[in-house]
Amino acid sequence: MNIYNDYLKEIEERKIQGLHPKPIDGAELLSEIIAQIKDLENENRQDSLRFFIYHTVPGTTGAAAIKAKFLKEIITAKAVVEEITKTFAFELLSHMKGGRSIEVLLDLALGNDSIIAKQASEVLKTQVFLYDADTNRLEAAYKSGNEIAEEILESYAKAEFFTKLPQVIEEIKIVTFVAGEGDISTDLLSPGNQAHSRSDRELHGKCLISSEAQEKIQALAAEHPDKTVMLIAEKGTMGVGSSRMSGVNNVALWTGKKASPYVPFINIAPIVAGTNGISPIFLTTVDVTGGIGLDLKNWVKKLDKNGDAIRNENGDPFLEEVYSVATGTVLTINTRTKKLYKDNKELIDISKALTPQKMEFIKAGGSYAIVFGKKLQTFASKTLGIDTIPVFAPSKEVSIDGQGLTAVEKIFNKNAVGTTPGKILHAGSDVRVTVNIVGSQDTTGLMTSQELESMAATVISPIVDGAYQSGCHTASVWDNKSKANIPRLMKFMNDFGLITARDPKGVYHAMTDVIHKVLNDITIDEWAIIIGGDSHTRMSKGVAFGADSGTVALALATGEASMPIPESVKVTFKGEMKTYMDFRDVVHATQSQMLKQFGGENVFQGRIIEVHIGTLNADQAFTFTDWTAEMKAKASICISEDDTLIESLEIAKGRIQIMINKGMDNHKQVLQGLINRANHRIDEIRSGAKPALTPDANAKYYAEVVIDLDVIAEPMIADPDVNNSDVSKRYTHDTIRPLSFYGGVKKVDLGFVGSCMVHKGDLKILSQMLKNIDAQYGKVEFKAPLVVAPPTYNIVDELKAEGDWEVLQKYSGFEFDDNDPKSVARTGYENILYLERPGCNLCMGNQEKAAKGDTVMATSTRLFQGRVVEDTEGKKGESLLSSTPVVVLSTILGRTPTIEEYKAAVKGINLTQFAPSHKLLVK
Repeated sequence: MNIYNDYLKEIEERKIQGLHPKPIDGAELLSEIIAQIKDLENENRQDSLRFFIYHTVPGTTGAAAIKAKFLKEIITAKAVVEEITKTFAFELLSHMKGGRSIEVLLDLALGNDSIIAKQASEVLKTQVFLYDADTNRLEAAYKSGNEIAEEILESYAKAEFFTKLPQVIEEIKIVTFVAGEGDISTDLLSPGNQAHSRSDRELHGKCLISSEAQEKIQALAAEHPDKTVMLIAEKGTMGVGSSRMSGVNNVALWTGKKASPYVPFINIAPIVAGTNGISPIFLTTVDVTGGIGLDLKNWVKKLDKNGDAIRNENGDPFLEEVYSVATGTVLTINTRTKKLYKDNKELIDISKALTPQKMEFIKAGGSYAIVFGKKLQTFASKTLGIDTIPVFAPSKEVSIDGQGLTAVEKIFNKNAVGTTPGKILHAGSDVRVTVNIVGSQDTTGLMTSQELESMAATVISPIVDGAYQSGCHTASVWDNKSKANIPRLMKFMNDFGLITARDPKGVYHAMTDVIHKVLNDITIDEWAIIIGGDSHTRMSKGVAFGADSGTVALALATGEASMPIPESVKVTFKGEMKTYMDFRDVVHATQSQMLKQFGGENVFQGRIIEVHIGTLNADQAFTFTDWTAEMKAKASICISEDDTLIESLEIAKGRIQIMINKGMDNHKQVLQGLINRANHRIDEIRSGAKPALTPDANAKYYAEVVIDLDVIAEPMIADPDVNNSDVSKRYTHDTIRPLSFYGGVKKVDLGFVGSCMVHKGDLKILSQMLKNIDAQYGKVEFKAPLVVAPPTYNIVDELKAEGDWEVLQKYSGFEFDDNDPKSVARTGYENILYLERPGCNLCMGNQEKAAKGDTVMATSTRLFQGRVVEDTEGKKGESLLSSTPVVVLSTILGRTPTIEEYKAAVKGINLTQFAPSHKLLVK
């Protein structure tokens, strides 16, 4: 009774927070609940029945195993529960979707009781989450002459699990809710500082936008019970920033529909929209839940009589409203005509949101069911020895005679699965591809583990070359929330087959390295496809896609992903980089020059940036690819010279070997396998058998951008522009300003050097600057705090070996101690240098933050409202993003430097330099 009483106590505690009972996933608690159900005189029996039926997590959880076993006992009459008939027991099994329920259903279907076998087979015909152990049982039974097995396989071959589902309704009535003006980041839908609660879906749902917004959404839903509330980013893009499944989960919780009456707090089918559409990574997450994402185009550029955009004094085009989507507007989505209507008047074509593939996701309740369904149909057809019946929308195969391939098109063609043999595919094709590298990060990892449980996966797909579970997002503070969540996550992922940052057995030292840096190292083939649970999964080798926790789970379980081949934008460079500039300035200038070249249109959005960076190794080039998330690109690819790629692979090998030396490899020797592949790839390049990846000379691009290095004359800063009179212009990454804009007078309250945007060179720049300032002024005095968080332990070790860490220690007022990690987040800062533990630190915003209202100068990636710094009533917090030398000098001065002060401070310092390749980087 102790466990059950603890659960009741927790329920009472949750009531105070306005929450329902937490879903049950533990075997021990459910076993006690079942014992109380069997005891007809037990005072807790009715509550126990309710918990068993409505509050138990399905899939591969311990509770799911116990629930499935008890339902089997009811069906076989070994247990009698008046309230759960055999028919109801089968219904409950059908809603468990996979894992233990499939095992039980197969036991029953292949058993000796013909009546039960028939009932079980009818349920099995509706299920799609079957794995090798399940399909092997079916195949064996079929080959031994079992008629029920044959009947099930015939149903699978016809894909009746899909064809017998209800059709998508023709008219979907919606009522609008404007969630905000301008780009809406997923921080608004699922704040980073609430990351610890993501796996508790109801609790996490409380952080969506605001309590006031939640009340308005509820009021709209009550006023329009026949309609779906659609969340809108007015004059912006919905879901920029992080690729959070928790954001879509929250939207679905408040505006979607229940996935099952017997599974708590899992809702599907949300509808979201933006004037400029949906961020690509967020749209993938919407597809996972069978939702709809609309590109409204309800504001357009105002044109003059010549058709040119009319611009304001800042050079921005004036926008005029084509139609209103103000909160409370009633609209209709017609899934047949694929148009959006208001009062029977057509507004826009929305066919891109309702492609045949997306219509299948909507019908099936999400993309997982389609992915698994296709595999199941293929298996059944092969087992029966018949051709696969065309049921699903055929993959779109775009092939253009005489047209070459971009780099991403080459990678997709190499990794494509199930396409027409010998057919060359171009952008726009829908493709299933094998995934080589997968990354799971710690604040979404628990959700990924839940997704794996829900799809009944127990082990990583054998076709994945390597996968890593990070600990970087919770590195700053080892608090009670981390202590409760992270060890549990690491054990699950370690058991599943991933290389984990923390060893559940405690053999090796806990690693808090930034996930993107680790993935950048373990990617040892520029032809690889990488899926990672973070929007900054953008490697300088291969093509990497930031993904939600569900897509990560799918990649881990199946070794595959499905997506259209994106269009590409080619970026090349001309001119010469000035010696006093840092490569970070080139990154920012790329965005600024691109917007200027295309009249304010972001041609990068939703596309691949093919950057012909050529001469920068993987560590340095990552600064560019990492930032492409802020450019709103879907992904990026680096085109490198042969020698540069070999250098990058040698660096990667060394880093992987360090991981092996620490004891991080597993029994399958995944890390050693990566080194072996790297050696093979190096041999291919050196021998000329397979040079570094390049696009074809006659490849076609959506656009080509040439960055002029000659005109980059001063450091560039990404500014959140918090006081812009146009709300939609605030907190975008598109406002790039030169240092001189600030006149050397803008107060800086805190500096941050860290996150995935820095490499070892940045920490060496910091070290050199401190020595120079000491020599120049006789001491180093900070007029604002400087927080430094190296991205990896490797960098710390290398800096120690080269003498730079000793310099940083000399001028620091705090240094992290892994033997005594911080247990409480820092709330105030002194004007000193803080050497923080490797990891994300301030960039994540879930543990450490700057003081409210601060102006922060940072090397990090995020400038969204409330992320790094929150507002006060009197002052908005600002997160300005710049190069390492600008950040360091700003903290020494307590303000932005002038260009003269900057040049003097970096004189003689080896900044991250870049010279464009003189080789033709095409085939």
